Amino acid sequence: MITPALPLLLVAVLAGAGAYGVLARRHLVLVLIGVELLIGAAGLLLVTVGQLYPDPLASGPVLTLFLITIAAAEVVVALAVIMALFRTRGDVDGHREVTRT
Repeated sequence: MITPALPLLLVAVLAGAGAYGVLARRHLVLVLIGVELLIGAAGLLLVTVGQLYPDPLASGPVLTLFLITIAAAEVVVALAVIMALFRTRGDVDGHREVTRT
C-alpha cells in the first residue's frame, strides 16, 4: 500500500512546478502548460483525499472527472485564443500583451 505522503508530495511538486510555470514564463503556451500542471495537481489531490477519507458517494473521483472535462475545454479555448493572437501579432509574448495600451 502506498503511504498518503507520496501522492501528497507529488501534488506539492506538481503545484510548485505549475506555479513557477505560470509566474516565471513569458510565452503563453508555457503559461498554459503551467496552468495544466496546477489542474493536474488539483485532480491528484482530489483522488488522494477521496482514497484517504472514503465517501459513499465517491465524490473525489467524480470531481476529478469533472475537473478533467473542464481542463480539456480550457485547453481548447486557450489554444484558440493563443493561435488568434499569434496570427494577428506574430508572437505570443504574454507580458508584452498585458502591458500594451
